[in-house]
Amino acid sequence: MRSGRTLIFLAVILIIGLVVAVVALPRILPGLSATPTPAPFEVYYVIQEIAQGAPITEDHLDFYTLPQTSVAEGMFTRQERDQLVGKFAKYPLSAGVIITSQMISGSTDVDTGGPQVASLIPVGMNAIAVPITRLGSVGFAVSDGARVNVTACMLMVDVDPSYQTGLPNHIGVTTGPANVKPEEMPGISLGLYTAGDPPYQGRTEVEPAFQQGIYIIPSEPQRPRLVCQMILQDVRVLKLGNFSVKSSTATTDAQPAQESGQAAQAAETPPDIITLVVTPQDAVTLTYMIYANIPLNLTLRRGGDDSRQDTEAATLQFLLSQYDIPVPVKLAYGLTPRVDILTLPFLPNDVITVPVEQ
Repeated sequence: MRSGRTLIFLAVILIIGLVVAVVALPRILPGLSATPTPAPFEVYYVIQEIAQGAPITEDHLDFYTLPQTSVAEGMFTRQERDQLVGKFAKYPLSAGVIITSQMISGSTDVDTGGPQVASLIPVGMNAIAVPITRLGSVGFAVSDGARVNVTACMLMVDVDPSYQTGLPNHIGVTTGPANVKPEEMPGISLGLYTAGDPPYQGRTEVEPAFQQGIYIIPSEPQRPRLVCQMILQDVRVLKLGNFSVKSSTATTDAQPAQESGQAAQAAETPPDIITLVVTPQDAVTLTYMIYANIPLNLTLRRGGDDSRQDTEAATLQFLLSQYDIPVPVKLAYGLTPRVDILTLPFLPNDVITVPVEQ
């Protein structure tokens, strides 16, 4: 009986001792009970704007204190000073920007000139501006960063290889020398043209009914032949419209209002050029087409679609054969009134703009 009471007493003393230990131990040894807090990281950021290609100095930098979980790969901590100071900025760095390794480079790798947008052009590629219209830019749905295909249409004519002029040639009458008698000259008889007749070069044919030789002259100048083909695929759009132009002159009090008015006017004016990123050879090709007045049309691609498609040039012959379009048969009857030009019908909801007389 006494031994049982002794065991109970010892058990009570042990429980009390454990409770005291749990309560008192954190106060005695606080470092053993608290979870260790990770040391904060001090990362460099910009306090003074750094120009593109400029060296980075201590005066440009200060520190942000960030928890370890917020420090991203590429940031420079205070212990990595030697890896940052003395390097050069790849891009213009504004105040407040945390510097990463992608923003700096050695002096031999930095292009110290040119606009910031040039850094968006991949190595080996060129940016070129080409004219566009609302129709040729998918109703201005094409925007910065879009992927497009480029289609060109041309009018082809036959030319005289020597004169480099369009056929048919004009003809005239050759007069023999005055010291040669007419009966001694080989005779060739051509009709003389009166005023208003087209002096086009024709061809000689035999009229089938009477087997009589005749000279056929064209009734009009040569008709150009239209051909369209997709010349470029998966081209990246760098900019729709003009890039902003920064004035190098001093800013006056009247300039901010003037610049804001110009910006509002530019926003209302539809863009008429678009800048594309192409290979150097494609840049030469587009330059030729611009000066040859060859219209260019852009077609918008789905984002992430980098596939290529083989296309056939569209000509009148291609349309007739590809889409099974028959050539109308010459009939003994026709429509009246005659139709020479296809025009869209006028609808009741169409709006006609009448200029205001001054």
